[in-house]
Amino acid sequence: MKIEAKHIHLIGICGTAMASLAGMLQLRGHRVTGSDAAAYPPMSDLLGSLGIPVMEPYGEKNLEPRPDLVIVGNAISRGNVELEYVLDQRIPFRSMAQTVYEEFLTGRESLVVAGTHGKTTTTSMLAWIYETAARMRGEDGPSFLIGGVAENFGTSFQLAGGKSFILEGDEYDTAFFDKGPKFMHYFPDVAILTHVEFDHADIYRDLEAVKIAFKRLVNLVPRRGRVVAFDGSENVSECVARAFCKVERYGFGDGSEWQLRDLTHRDGKTHWQVWRGGKPWQSLALPMAGEHNALNATAAAALAAGQGIDDLAIVDAIASFKSVKRRLEVRAVERGVTVIDDFAHHPTAIRETLRALRAAYPQSRLWAVLEPRSNTLRRNVFEHELVDALALADEIVLAGVFKQESIPEAERLHPEAVVFALVERRRNAMLAVNVEAIVDHVAMGAQPGDVVAILSNGGFDGIYEKLPARLAGHTVSPLT
Repeated sequence: MKIEAKHIHLIGICGTAMASLAGMLQLRGHRVTGSDAAAYPPMSDLLGSLGIPVMEPYGEKNLEPRPDLVIVGNAISRGNVELEYVLDQRIPFRSMAQTVYEEFLTGRESLVVAGTHGKTTTTSMLAWIYETAARMRGEDGPSFLIGGVAENFGTSFQLAGGKSFILEGDEYDTAFFDKGPKFMHYFPDVAILTHVEFDHADIYRDLEAVKIAFKRLVNLVPRRGRVVAFDGSENVSECVARAFCKVERYGFGDGSEWQLRDLTHRDGKTHWQVWRGGKPWQSLALPMAGEHNALNATAAAALAAGQGIDDLAIVDAIASFKSVKRRLEVRAVERGVTVIDDFAHHPTAIRETLRALRAAYPQSRLWAVLEPRSNTLRRNVFEHELVDALALADEIVLAGVFKQESIPEAERLHPEAVVFALVERRRNAMLAVNVEAIVDHVAMGAQPGDVVAILSNGGFDGIYEKLPARLAGHTVSPLT
């Protein structure tokens, strides 16, 4: 089918999903432009490599000549100068999620990975399994859209000729005019549900509201479809209880269709057995640490096997999986100190990251350096859980709350209270006034063999460059 080429402009193009969509639209033959408050890596690098111009800052002139269609990112609110111009001029506009469905999902098999935790990694694993199987058979691989850079592909998206389209199903809202979750636009044929916890405190009132969103996703799966669901969560059980399709549970439970057994960590890999329907199925080895990553891999394996993907391809793909950028990513090893970058957005994710690092580096002293930046971590709703998670580290350093003035005082996390609670537990914890103070403290205190986990879902004021440079005896010029 011939595609009518359009000029499509994306407001907020440097977001992970928006930049990926821009690349996909360009591959479809459209002329793509975009704008943002400021272009920043890694997505600015991706857009640059694709030759897609990024105009900054926002302005009416960015919409000249008049585009045929405007995609409005979910970070864009009323008052944005470009959005106001689009509304005044009645330029057609859509959300990112609606565009994905209309442009790419029609006639495809939609495989959606959803859940509070593990979405990006599990989606990347599933895409690599399908890609590995396609290469073995000499067929076209899958299309995919992931909320991070999958290292096996070096990108966050792919358009291919295979029938399957693999998507990370984000529960965050869609756009200023559509406050429902993005995943409601993807109409899954089959789905994975990893975890269900309270998150995104800026848009969800409470846990019940989160569960309603996931229940609605499950309700979209047709009777002929399937949901692969984690067995270790009562919230997940509640969300799949009224599914009209087949539900297969995965985890450590005795009654699960896909059961993990004999999980160990050795030789830099995680090894375990998977039993299917109460019988031995396959032995899996993943070159990543962490029980949570073994669960993610098992979920991806279960969905793929149920869709007819060859067992050998699944085993080979998991054994050759290279992770995702900003998930337990080693950024540097300087002076014998290993610096790890992990995308931390929730106390549960922090806990599982630190547990995984304990398994991977059992003899090392473990540092946790946290910037409370996500909309959940900036609030005090999970303060006790955050203390429990950080207490798994030997040395803890907290930064101030990112843009704390935007959070009401009564709702705001107070890092000094977290530090006080950790000290009461006899942990070495401190609150730093800025990144420079953190770099000074860690560089002076870290010893050869230590592991420093930097936990943030943002740029953290350049700490990923500043700390390794300081450890190596260099300095990094302030960003301009």
